[in-house]
Amino acid sequence: MQIRNCRDLIVWQKGTVLARDVYRLSRKFPAFERHGLAGQVQRAAVSVPSNIAEGQARKHTKEFRQFLFQALGSLAEVDTQLCIAQALDYLNLAEAEGMQDRILEPRKMIHALIARLPRVKP
Repeated sequence: MQIRNCRDLIVWQKGTVLARDVYRLSRKFPAFERHGLAGQVQRAAVSVPSNIAEGQARKHTKEFRQFLFQALGSLAEVDTQLCIAQALDYLNLAEAEGMQDRILEPRKMIHALIARLPRVKP
């Protein structure tokens, strides 16, 4: 199958599902966190598929790789922020563990995609 745009990438699709799920979970955070932790985790989650999309739209593999690494960084942010949310009792253990699974899958997929991209010499 030929990749026409980011929507054809399963990893992008998984990233958008992650962002949706983060938004749904962060609605449970206290109102005073709306512009704090909730906003931070939402921005990080949206950044995952956004970086994949921007990188895929670039014409150079080196740029695509860089944006994939940025998406990995955003996944790490989401993971950290959800750990903090759990520590603050904004999420229960089941919710936190469910999100761990949703973070792990795109993380593995991004690493696999990076490994499959041809290496570009500097």
